[in-house]
Amino acid sequence: MRLRIALPAALLLLAAPLAARDTIGVYKGWGAFRDPDRCYAIARPLLAGGRSGGFASVGTWPAKGLRASFSLRLSLPRDRAAPVTLAIGERRFPLVGTGRDVWAPDGTTDHALVMAMRSGRSMSVSAVAADRRPFADTYTLAGAASAIDAATLACVVAGRG
Repeated sequence: MRLRIALPAALLLLAAPLAARDTIGVYKGWGAFRDPDRCYAIARPLLAGGRSGGFASVGTWPAKGLRASFSLRLSLPRDRAAPVTLAIGERRFPLVGTGRDVWAPDGTTDHALVMAMRSGRSMSVSAVAADRRPFADTYTLAGAASAIDAATLACVVAGRG
């Protein structure tokens, strides 16, 4: 039982960018962190076809005026001509971005998808890889709302939000 709890926590710590300064907490499949520029909740995909390197994040960037802003790093570089779609339950959200980094196309979509994350059980992002093969990365949303709230509060308490 302890291994089952410790493994996701260890994976989250590996997912945290090296610039992370403070661990706020680990909430099931999600971790919350604070660094000098932002506070963020982050998770690795549960299913990514054996690929590593992907993660989903919801961050507050006070200097940019962003609060609870979604971003995602795909587990593979994508074909930039093909769409990227995030599915949470029955809802579908288009994402835009670069080869591996994607985000919501506007503030309205950003807000709607973060709200859907709060009540969803899982989310899956689907895209077409640079080699033209479709792929998907799937995330659990257990703990996401708590991690998002903890990260947002950490920036407000620190006077950054």
